[in-house]
Amino acid sequence: MAELKEEELIKIRRHLHQIPELALHEVETHAYLMKVIQAMNQEHLEVKEFEELPTALMVLIHGSQPERTIGYRTDIDALPVEEKTGLPYKSTHPGVMHACGHDIHMTVALGVLSYFSEHQPKDNLLFFFQPAEESEAGGKRAYELGLFKGQWKPDEFYGLHDNPELPAGAIGCRMGTLFAGTTEVNIDIEGKGGHAAFPQDANDAVVAAANLIVQVQTIVSRSIDPIDSGVITLGKITAGTIRNVIAGHARIEGTIRGLTQDMILLIDKRLQEVCNGIEASFGVKVTLGLNQGGYWPVENNPKLTKRFIQYMSDAKNVNFIETKPAMTGEDFGYLLAKFPGTMFWLGVEDDSQLHSATLTPKESSIKRGIDAITGFLEYRMNAKEE
Repeated sequence: MAELKEEELIKIRRHLHQIPELALHEVETHAYLMKVIQAMNQEHLEVKEFEELPTALMVLIHGSQPERTIGYRTDIDALPVEEKTGLPYKSTHPGVMHACGHDIHMTVALGVLSYFSEHQPKDNLLFFFQPAEESEAGGKRAYELGLFKGQWKPDEFYGLHDNPELPAGAIGCRMGTLFAGTTEVNIDIEGKGGHAAFPQDANDAVVAAANLIVQVQTIVSRSIDPIDSGVITLGKITAGTIRNVIAGHARIEGTIRGLTQDMILLIDKRLQEVCNGIEASFGVKVTLGLNQGGYWPVENNPKLTKRFIQYMSDAKNVNFIETKPAMTGEDFGYLLAKFPGTMFWLGVEDDSQLHSATLTPKESSIKRGIDAITGFLEYRMNAKEE
């Protein structure tokens, strides 16, 4: 099979768009990826599946004179969103949609893989088709299961995320953090329920929760350097059963976001201290649950990212845009904490935002993204080390 052409890539993307699957259930997606990959030139390819993570897939292209193994990761799962695009190739799976553009991500990866299957690279290239980015922390799972070992261990890792706010085919990146890390927050407050007319005989969990929420607002404003960025959002509170009964339990749910792992750990610490203070002040029991999983900040490696930005800035066929950090999360951050690498944006130019039921990426971005990435990888493989 010859290198995939643009019209073939668009057909692949549309098929992937029709079969979205949730985290760790990407069975049909995995089978289709295998079908496309097996139709490529197999001369230098080696494919590996994993019993311990069945929907994951790795493809190694053996280089002609390898000095390193360069990894490229794409995520393959979708979101529990009912599609409202009205497209003729819309999702055929009710309540599930590629609302984050992972169908674009996969198609670009297949295009890059197809190119190098026909043009043997100098270095080894490792393609990781990763399940469970949207939930279940697939990158962390893969790492902890020991999938990256021996020839399947990258020396450096790259990956993209589509961006509807950038022009179709544009490449966006920045030094430092591209995506924030995220932590789920669950706070349970146990007081004592009672009659609304006799507060002295109860211990109101709602009052304790209200004070906790107000105090949490001071963590970022008074404990974080104003030059840095951090966010705590408490988006849900549940308490009580009826207006004339004092609630004995309250639950608060929210999220923490920070641009560095140190920032997230500092916010975690201060939040625990606030909870301890509420517990002492109101005589209630406060249980704080923090779950970060694999959603660490996407902190780009300085040396590799400087080289990446330099290439993209100088390349005549690339529209490079320096971008600001985003407070959205991405589990590639966990892998970048284990392997040096760079994450970047691919512009897909759309009025709808990521995770929207109407997201419709421009398909012209696919080929432009592939050309930019293959160009960079060839440059990287021939660049002299400083």
